[in-house]
Formats: sequence, C-alpha cells, structure tokens
Amino acid sequence: MVIISRSILNKFGVEHPESKDSLLTWFNSTKNEDWSNYHELKSTFNSTDAVGNNRYVFNIKGNKYRLIALVIFETRTLFILYIGTHEEYNKVNASKIEFKKH
Repeated sequence: MVIISRSILNKFGVEHPESKDSLLTWFNSTKNEDWSNYHELKSTFNSTDAVGNNRYVFNIKGNKYRLIALVIFETRTLFILYIGTHEEYNKVNASKIEFKKH
C-alpha cells in the first residue's frame, strides 16, 4: 500500500514516545500489503473496524491508540487521517474525519 502522510505518525511518535515502536511496526506491515478489499485487510489486522465512508480504525499498541485511515483499495492507497489516544478517539466522528495535509 502507498501510505500518505507518514508525518502524522512521526509527529505523534515525538509527542508519545511509547507509541513509536508500535507505529513503526504498523507502518512497515501496511506498506508491504496489497489489499484489494476489507476482508484482506482484516486478515492482516483482525481488530480493524470499518466505520463507513472508506474509513478504517486500527488499534495500535494493544488498543492504547487508535489510527483512522481512508483506504482506497482500487489504487492501493491509504491516507492516515488521525491518530490519538483511545480517549481522544472517542471524541471524533471516525466516518467523517477528513484528510488534512501536514
């Protein structure tokens, strides 16, 4: 998959150093994938939830953090839209969050 906006991960990793290893593991696993649908994505990350509008929520570091991504399977592209703590995630509407260039 082509991953857009790794800078979001880097920034979050600086603010939350304990997340860096888990984010790097997620990034490296994801970039090597070639998912063509949600079923294939789930075979890699079983706990991922589809929340509508082509948005998917990934649990990071044992569900301590949540990452929301827009996945366009047809073009093998994943846009990182948001990452936050589980508590912060509960305050956003995951299906409506938009991509912001960082």
